[in-house]
Amino acid sequence: MKQITVLGSTGSIGTSVLELVRGAGGRFSLSCLTANRQIDKLAEQAREFRPQQVVIAEPSLYQPLKELLADTDIEVAAGPQALCDAAAAEADLVIAGIVGFAGLAPLMAAVGAGRKIALANKEALVVAGHIIMPALARTGAEILPVDSEHNAIFQCLEGNNSLDIEEIILTASGGPFRDLSADQLAGVTISQALAHPNWEMGRKITIDSATLMNKGLELIEAAWLFDQPRERLSAIIHPQSVVHGLVRFCDGSLLAQLGPADMKVPLSHALGWPERHSWPAERLDLAALGQLDFRPIDRQAFPCFDLACQVIGMPPAHAVMLNAANEEAVAAFLDGRLAFIDIAAVISAVMDQAEPQDCVELAAIREMDSQSRRLAANIIEKGKLTGAGS
Repeated sequence: MKQITVLGSTGSIGTSVLELVRGAGGRFSLSCLTANRQIDKLAEQAREFRPQQVVIAEPSLYQPLKELLADTDIEVAAGPQALCDAAAAEADLVIAGIVGFAGLAPLMAAVGAGRKIALANKEALVVAGHIIMPALARTGAEILPVDSEHNAIFQCLEGNNSLDIEEIILTASGGPFRDLSADQLAGVTISQALAHPNWEMGRKITIDSATLMNKGLELIEAAWLFDQPRERLSAIIHPQSVVHGLVRFCDGSLLAQLGPADMKVPLSHALGWPERHSWPAERLDLAALGQLDFRPIDRQAFPCFDLACQVIGMPPAHAVMLNAANEEAVAAFLDGRLAFIDIAAVISAVMDQAEPQDCVELAAIREMDSQSRRLAANIIEKGKLTGAGS
């Protein structure tokens, strides 16, 4: 029986993991579940799965959560340090499902403790891949990628020599605006941007998919995970979301991984690794699909993708700026304070105006992140762009 810690158990990744655990016939037990603020949902999960511990990131919610679980023997903890302690605690697998920059410190704690980590937080490698990847060798930690695209590449590379790689190709659904031109994107609304045609995801990552920033961040992550330079990394629009990733080898072979658009498929792969566990996933009917379409990304219509690609191979501070500015701009768009097309404008302005620091330690990364967020907030507040979102 594998002992699992789920960081971010109330989010989309965490709930998918627990659904798999629920149907796994006792193959897994829960060491710890964590959440940011959703104490009711966390308590409900704790009562069902009976972990040894639950952690709420917001310290002020410790007592309310403890009261909700007062009739159980489940340990309750709260605060950022408790979250890191949970990530580092003994477990066979740590699910890193906390979204955004907030997931960095717990991930680094898990790496420092030598844990096996199912990584669903791309932003952590985006801003700190230069620290995290060398640390794996020192601590014996292992990362199993569970983003569908990186998991696809991971599977395609099994049994192959990384020196034989000619190109890694990530696929992108293109999001809800894949058929729109740059001019047509000017008036899109929040509800339209959240209406992803293929995947059910959290709000932030859904907007990143609509801008194609998500694919750019995934290329940065792939550069770290698979130790590849910018010129060997690419992405392509694939509307059906059936092919999730491809690897082209030096002999002309092109290997692809196919599967349904369901995050539980790569999560199941990571949960079972190095074995595979049977579960009732949708089975692809290739004859019913009929055809699979591919086309290049329109970088003029989706400048966020281009901005992300530019930072691959640059000093780490640039990726920190990119990620921080994007998180602030997406939040402003979702609040109705920024137009969709101005998300890229804010990111570009921050990267032009921020003062890069030598991000060799976590403290420096945090300072660079904070500086970039303050700058982004100031740019958004001044509002000298195209107007507020709707």
